[in-house]
Amino acid sequence: MSELVETYWVYFLVGQYPHGPLGGLALTVLLATLGLVLALPLGIALGVARFSPRAWLRRPVTAWVWVIRGTPLLMVVFWAYFFLPVVTGHKTGQFNTMLIALVVFDAAYLAEIVHAGLQALPRGQLNAALSLGMSRPQALRLVLLPQATRHMLPSLVNQFVATIKETSLGTIIGLSELSYIANQINAQVLVKPVEVYLTLAGSYFLMCYGLTLLGRTAERRLARAA
Repeated sequence: MSELVETYWVYFLVGQYPHGPLGGLALTVLLATLGLVLALPLGIALGVARFSPRAWLRRPVTAWVWVIRGTPLLMVVFWAYFFLPVVTGHKTGQFNTMLIALVVFDAAYLAEIVHAGLQALPRGQLNAALSLGMSRPQALRLVLLPQATRHMLPSLVNQFVATIKETSLGTIIGLSELSYIANQINAQVLVKPVEVYLTLAGSYFLMCYGLTLLGRTAERRLARAA
């Protein structure tokens, strides 16, 4: 395995960069990070909309979330890859296609996490905030969401970990992320599939485990602050 790592470690980390497109581990981290950064505010907005008493807002958002959650991510990737060029009239790049699919898919799951966190709070919290003269948006922003975050954090970390693993589906549209690069290396070496895919599995494990540790640290700090 040491010989394999010594020969292909640069390709595994950054793909063909700087002589070609960025790929490998660096592209996976970039894709996952952008997916999380963009999906989180969208998921919060959708989750708050699911919590709204206004049926005209709550029902279409609920339907949208249920449709996306009931659809495999693979299908969402295909929709983005084949449907977006038809709508926009321009071919969407592989990176942008996968990013859009991740944001749409993860936002639906994050919306349910936010919705569940808000519902878990006692009803009196909202009523008390409203009785103090706060508007409903102010009550959500200043009272409900900060408290709900403590309940949501384990589920949020779990979804973030899932996002890192979901990036591997980029290989089906030819995106040179970590799994795609591992397949390319395996096709060149041929005789060391165990070593190649053990390295791939270890890379995903380290990323996911690191994010889990960060989540636990955040949980402990929130618990002390409470």
